[in-house]
Amino acid sequence: MSSSCGTDAGKTALRGEYMATRTTIPARAKLSSDARIQLQLESFALYRDAPLVLTYVSYDNEVDTRQIMASAWAAGKSVAVPKCVHADRMLRFYRIDSLDDLEPGFKGILEPVDDSERLLRAKDMVGSVCLVPALVYDADGHRIGYGGGYYDRFLSFYPGDKLGLARTTQLSSNPLPHEDHDVPVDVIVTETCVWTCR
Repeated sequence: MSSSCGTDAGKTALRGEYMATRTTIPARAKLSSDARIQLQLESFALYRDAPLVLTYVSYDNEVDTRQIMASAWAAGKSVAVPKCVHADRMLRFYRIDSLDDLEPGFKGILEPVDDSERLLRAKDMVGSVCLVPALVYDADGHRIGYGGGYYDRFLSFYPGDKLGLARTTQLSSNPLPHEDHDVPVDVIVTETCVWTCR
């Protein structure tokens, strides 16, 4: 794992550092890296056997999830993506059948249309996997996200397995700062391996 600024570095400083690093990835390297991450993910039994995949819709230079979604649908899996609910700073996941079921939402990020028939409850998520976005992860699965706390609130009651997708440049060899309410991922999937955190 590459190095971060260490445990003495604050989340805000690390967030800024990794946001800047992410913008320097050449397009060709990003495509290659993301394709290898997808291969690692799809060869991982926990993911392969899950009938339902909860995933973020990739934005900016995040690990691409659009190809992962397309492959999941082709494999007969159900896919759900989040909608930000700003009033209570929560995520609600809705089942989608294609990218056509999305519209621009918070910060221009694609989100599902608010449709109560497609809304998932916790009981619907049992046996699923959730792909969790982050700027950087450490070996214990702790992560620095974008600072809103939306995913930590959601993951605190999520009944499935939590998977982080990360390029090797998003891995820290030092423990990341975290608080009691921060929820780590169970597994990190990179270009070269699948790392079980717990």
